[in-house]
Amino acid sequence: MNSPKHNLDDGFFVAGVNYRTAPVHVRERMAVAHPDRIEVSRLLQLKAGLSEVVVLWTCNRVEIYGVSARGQQIDVGPMFECLAREMSCLAPHVYCHRGQDALKHLFKVASGLDSMVMGETQITGQVRDSYEAARAAKLAGKVLNSVFQKALRTAKMVRTSTSIGRGARSVGGVAVAHAREALGERGLSKHTVLMVGAGEMASCCLLHLQKKGECNVVVANRSLDRAEALAAEFNGTAVPFNQMFDAMVEADVVISSTGSPQTVINRSDLEPVMQARASRPLMIIDIAVPRDVEPEVADIEGVHLHDIDALESTVQQTLGRWEKDLEMCEAIIEQEIESLVLQFKSRRAAGNSCHDAAPAAVAV
Repeated sequence: MNSPKHNLDDGFFVAGVNYRTAPVHVRERMAVAHPDRIEVSRLLQLKAGLSEVVVLWTCNRVEIYGVSARGQQIDVGPMFECLAREMSCLAPHVYCHRGQDALKHLFKVASGLDSMVMGETQITGQVRDSYEAARAAKLAGKVLNSVFQKALRTAKMVRTSTSIGRGARSVGGVAVAHAREALGERGLSKHTVLMVGAGEMASCCLLHLQKKGECNVVVANRSLDRAEALAAEFNGTAVPFNQMFDAMVEADVVISSTGSPQTVINRSDLEPVMQARASRPLMIIDIAVPRDVEPEVADIEGVHLHDIDALESTVQQTLGRWEKDLEMCEAIIEQEIESLVLQFKSRRAAGNSCHDAAPAAVAV
């Protein structure tokens, strides 16, 4: 059997959707629970006939990085049918890059340059975890091993050689800034913030709240032990998940990020809360994908609902400061891409390939 040659143009691609191309109600259709991701990736690999695949799931993007088998055409449709319902609605939001364009895209993603929050560090870990899981499952081979390892090394170079990641705000940090800005001059001072969820994103939000020390913090989570542990880190209090709506009666801001596959805050739950609040307004910021909050909640008088896409306006205010650093980052990425391309060409010249397949096309 002929093995595929190690040439980026022979089927290496990325196909995906992100916060720029698809709103949250589209992105959430492709959410897959962590325990199921490798199984879904295997199905995708078989259905699309790929020799290698790594799938990246985050709140702001779902991307398939793959290598086509023996130069065949890359048909994006069957891949996304494994991930999403109503592919016809999804198709207009999908982007595809091949060869060096796909390589540049991955390097920018891993370095935090394609994130909603410029220079965020969380994405690098998410890329690493997705790659490591695929490698352990033998879904990533020689091409993707080389590509992802180089991308992660480049991300480290970008962070150590520029200031792009220093003080960079995460999505959680932007959620806190968005709440502070929306509340006006006093910001979160003297207010009560209810954090629904106790995972990494919740911890990040509370870290930014702690920096200002300006509000009371309450944490609600399905695991009360985890809620208590997180609340203790930030001098807050914890409540059982089934008492979350009682806590909302007293809260001024709710930030939700649970990772639940279904909504956890629904209109029928919140209407009694708003009646008990006697017309006091309530801000809810939902940074979960899939969303934690039923969209119809926004129709309740006094509720101000913001989903993750609404945070982009807050992010845009900070982009100008990164202009010089961004140029340096781009230069580093271009240099490392050139190095990797030469590495692939050297392998090919050394006889590591056994056939000459034509470059694969990409079809949506």
